[in-house]
Amino acid sequence: MTLKDLLIERAKKLGKKTYLYWEDLEISYEGLRQIAFGIAHHLIRRGIRKDDKVCILLYNRPEYVYCFYGVTAAGAVLVPINSQFKADEAQYILKNSDAKILITSPEFKDLVAQVRPNCPELKEVIMLDEEIPGTTLFQELLEPPKKFEEREVKEDDIAGIIYTSGTTGYPKGVLLTHKNYIVNARQVAAAAQMTEKDRFLCILPLFHVNGQIVTTVSPFYAGGSMILLKGFSPKDFLPRLARYRATAFSGVPTVYAILNNLPDAEQYDLSQLRFCICGAAPMPVEVFETFERKYKAFILEGYGLSEGTCASSINPLGGKRKIGSIGVPLEGQELKIFDDRDRELPAGQIGEIVVRGENLMQGYYKNEEATRETLRGGWLHTGDLGYLDEDGYIFIVGRKKEMIIRGGENIYPKEIEEALYRHPAIAEAAVVGLPDKIWGEEVSAFVVLKPGHELKAQEVIDYCKAHLANYKCPRRVEFVEGFPKTATGKIQKNKIIESYLKRS
Repeated sequence: MTLKDLLIERAKKLGKKTYLYWEDLEISYEGLRQIAFGIAHHLIRRGIRKDDKVCILLYNRPEYVYCFYGVTAAGAVLVPINSQFKADEAQYILKNSDAKILITSPEFKDLVAQVRPNCPELKEVIMLDEEIPGTTLFQELLEPPKKFEEREVKEDDIAGIIYTSGTTGYPKGVLLTHKNYIVNARQVAAAAQMTEKDRFLCILPLFHVNGQIVTTVSPFYAGGSMILLKGFSPKDFLPRLARYRATAFSGVPTVYAILNNLPDAEQYDLSQLRFCICGAAPMPVEVFETFERKYKAFILEGYGLSEGTCASSINPLGGKRKIGSIGVPLEGQELKIFDDRDRELPAGQIGEIVVRGENLMQGYYKNEEATRETLRGGWLHTGDLGYLDEDGYIFIVGRKKEMIIRGGENIYPKEIEEALYRHPAIAEAAVVGLPDKIWGEEVSAFVVLKPGHELKAQEVIDYCKAHLANYKCPRRVEFVEGFPKTATGKIQKNKIIESYLKRS
């Protein structure tokens, strides 16, 4: 099955049912099919060939969803660009992906003007909302054609290229097929027991696989509905959750930490909220437990990465749940723990988490060496360190490249961060290894305090010593007002280290 097939089938079955809610706008399944097929028709008439790349640079809005289905229905490849990117970063993706068309909006017109002369492959820029010299108005793609011009699309065709966050070197383009999208959406929908009654609130950016799979394609696959927001706003989130009677949403740990500190949650009727999904980064146990106590909502903590389309494991909705774990593999996937020689490790031993299944990417675009290394032996080598317990539940202890080696001892930052999050005065914490002439690396904690609280560095160190082995405790403590984060809320530890070293 392709995304185009899914679009046809659901429109035929559900027709007038509302799929997409956006402010006061409601789009039905059949309405989305018509819009998407119109976009596909106009792209084909414009000369877009099969497998041509179409980049999209937008904030969350309905046109993003229209283009997701429209571009892929044309047999072209959708390439999202992070809306937080600066000109150099956006230009890299436009050039590396060989994009023929860029679909964007006036908020990005200065960026487009800066990069377009350096992207000779880019034939056309399609602009939403207003006419800007040198661009085409998006409205042309929405004009109903008298006769649809269609193209055959197969499940093994590439549907999207998702560029990784690029924490080391340039971002790599993850190649995902129609089958990858459908398989993973089906797995997520099954694990979350999604039905036609579900309304999934989307606050995460649609350029990210979590926004695409968990809150866009999975509810569509299940016949449910999607409530699209521009992003996460603490002020507007609970009113929207109540207004649309959402049954679920997906967020990152930062979102849950913020919601824990909202003072007026009790005034909203959130009785329809069935569950919440947490992904993108490990959630501190304290944040997890506080949220469930306050909101009486069930958190499903999961795990995945773009190279696995999106999701690979989740704590079972109807089975045994282990807080602090990322759960068990989704049906149809295998997760194991390998050592540095790619040998499987027994329960309890820490090694690299590897994944196998039909959800795995086809490779990195124009990067055969990285593809071979990451997919060696038919397993996706995630770079994440973890272990399996005796019941087969997976626990993450950190990233291979984030592991701190102090005087020969392996130290996992997540364990220390968990302890710090339990301190009543600490809102957020990030633990990194900083260079040290004697120990090689020194455990260093960066801390954001809750409003109205004060702490001294030694108090943080003493607190850690009361809960952790001495060699794990931070020797350096820095208090900061906030952390650099990705658009999905991941703390960018590489930038924390870079900033500290520049100041030292």
